[in-house]
Amino acid sequence: MSFSPKVVWKEFSHSKIGITGIVILAVLFFMSAVAFVTIPLESFKTWNDPTSWLLYPKSAQPAWVNYFQSEKIPEHLILKPASTSQQIGPVYFLTNSFAVNYQYDGFPSDFIYQYTAKYSGSPLLQISVTRPDGIKMQLVSTSLPFVNYTATYGSMIFSTQDVIAKNIASAKNKYAFPLDGVSSEKIIFSELDKNQVLKGLYVFRVHLYDVSEKPTLVKSNLILGGKVYGIMGTDELRRDLSVGLLWGTPLALFIGITVSIGSVILGLLYGVYAGYKGRATDEVLMRFNDIIYAMPALPLLIILAVTIGNSIFLMVGFLVIFGWVGIAKVSRSMALQIKTLQYVEASKLMGQKDYKIIFKHILPQLLPYAFASIAISVPAAITTEAGLSFLGLGDPTFPTWGQILHDASSYSAAARGMWWWILPPGIMIAITGLAFVFMGQAMDGIINPKLRH
Repeated sequence: MSFSPKVVWKEFSHSKIGITGIVILAVLFFMSAVAFVTIPLESFKTWNDPTSWLLYPKSAQPAWVNYFQSEKIPEHLILKPASTSQQIGPVYFLTNSFAVNYQYDGFPSDFIYQYTAKYSGSPLLQISVTRPDGIKMQLVSTSLPFVNYTATYGSMIFSTQDVIAKNIASAKNKYAFPLDGVSSEKIIFSELDKNQVLKGLYVFRVHLYDVSEKPTLVKSNLILGGKVYGIMGTDELRRDLSVGLLWGTPLALFIGITVSIGSVILGLLYGVYAGYKGRATDEVLMRFNDIIYAMPALPLLIILAVTIGNSIFLMVGFLVIFGWVGIAKVSRSMALQIKTLQYVEASKLMGQKDYKIIFKHILPQLLPYAFASIAISVPAAITTEAGLSFLGLGDPTFPTWGQILHDASSYSAAARGMWWWILPPGIMIAITGLAFVFMGQAMDGIINPKLRH
């Protein structure tokens, strides 16, 4: 049977399992594109920088768990402002408003206002909140540090600060229950007649007044602390796991496809050359192949990662070195059969050079096998990298799925019931491997005469 690209695709398109593999692979490539387009490159570079994730909650469940619970867990919210500015006489004032429709059954764990202001002089910063029942509370009123030139100043205001507790002390007499020892966020979000959450629209307003020049808020975020966040939750280091899972997709595809293509090309050329040349050349090359094949790959990979380095690019190279030997054996046996065919013998008699015969007459016959081997080799490369990363021997600067599982193991995520830190990367590894296994089986059914029908 002739294995032209049209014939191979025609056979492959009739395989349901092969098409399923392509669909899964297309979804993975789409996720990779989403990662490159929607996630800033800084998030990739700062994955292991704790200061980059300070605004996120620690060990928060995914936000969608609220759909399966009768009581809604407070969601961690990072609010962006609606900004207005105006001038009345010599006074410039800037207002940032943060509106949130709070419909959760628990109180927020805290709230934080993060800002970076550009100003001159000593502007006045005020923060207030208007509750759903119309009560307005003054939270903060403070002057920023004085400068006689235009400067940039950044800071954070926490709900645990004494200044907020003192400012809302005058409102305590409106409540029908004692508030001694009650945190500021619970006072703000409580009903007046009972110690329950007051649901509805809260509007936090930040006012910045200055008489020197028009002030600006370069950065202005209001964070309401909660116990659920995002699509995939967060880990113990406050990192958004959806970012890690998305970035892990192109990394896994890069590792798997690069290692498999490199291994197949190296093994194919090595085995075909050995089989075609035969005799002493074949004997020497295959004995070297047997030596590499007999080496325990995983212990050697661990030793190489510890002694030479654990860069992801070095790991790809190591995996290629140990991944080509099996393919070389099979391609050699196939080359031994093909070189006895009449058109190959005729090419020899016509004086064609060996490399032309190999590349023109032998290798094209092995392309379907090469494609099947590439597809089947990808899961092994991905799981090997994940295993090394899980053991702490991967590249920590890249958020691979194996590295995420390693971090989960380091912080005892399984014992603490943090399933959202363990299951998603494990499922992604399994799904990615399954896609290539499906395609490999479909290709195997095309090139293997016993399975073709």
